[in-house]
Amino acid sequence: MTATRRVALITPAGGYVGPDLARVLAADGHDLVLGWSTPALVAELEVLGATVIAVDGLGAEHEAATYSKLVQAALGHFGRIDAASMFSGSIIRGSFLRRATSEHLDSLAKGLLNAPFEFLKAVSEPMVEQGSGQILIFTSSSGAKVTPGAPMYSGLRAGANHMIRNIAAELAPYGVQLNIAGTNYMDFPQYWDAMGGEDPGTRSKLEAQVPMGRMGRLDELASLAKVFLDGSSGFMAGQVVNFDGGWSAF
Repeated sequence: MTATRRVALITPAGGYVGPDLARVLAADGHDLVLGWSTPALVAELEVLGATVIAVDGLGAEHEAATYSKLVQAALGHFGRIDAASMFSGSIIRGSFLRRATSEHLDSLAKGLLNAPFEFLKAVSEPMVEQGSGQILIFTSSSGAKVTPGAPMYSGLRAGANHMIRNIAAELAPYGVQLNIAGTNYMDFPQYWDAMGGEDPGTRSKLEAQVPMGRMGRLDELASLAKVFLDGSSGFMAGQVVNFDGGWSAF
């Protein structure tokens, strides 16, 4: 089957910014290939007019076979991939002196370094062959500055950002745009789990660290991401755009 609409691959589609990003792209005329989705989301996207391929039976987020299966589903059904986006990794906090272990470091590296590496290996090949494509990787703006209480997480995110930018330099001559959205202080369940739970005291303390004085919304992040994926902006590559209410800028 040959695609007549733009085709976007999103993973994980069932959590974090995945559902919101899928909605804005479906409403903009994209067909979708989704990893780790939900039946309710698929039904919602189909109402918006999108053809949706939800891929089941995926492996771990750091395994090459996981992303190969997603790419093959996209190529098998649509014949191309115009845009691709992913987020990976978990947050492990704690000081270097009191809590950090090599086991924690190895566990974090699988999600923060290996997963985006394997994702990019899988999605970049068909894009290079077709001579076009847009990729957006969600990382963390903690990779832009020293982050007390999260030295391993911050350090590995910084390493991931640098790796991705190097890959972006290789892809750009082939017409493939690869960029990064680094986030922090986002209002979603996994963030609150990592922070020790959402209660008024915790929320107020965190909001006080953000220049804009509030947490970020996932629908706002999806609106930003759309610009990097919808084909409307074709002249940006290798950039890290931090979405954190100004925390990393000042």
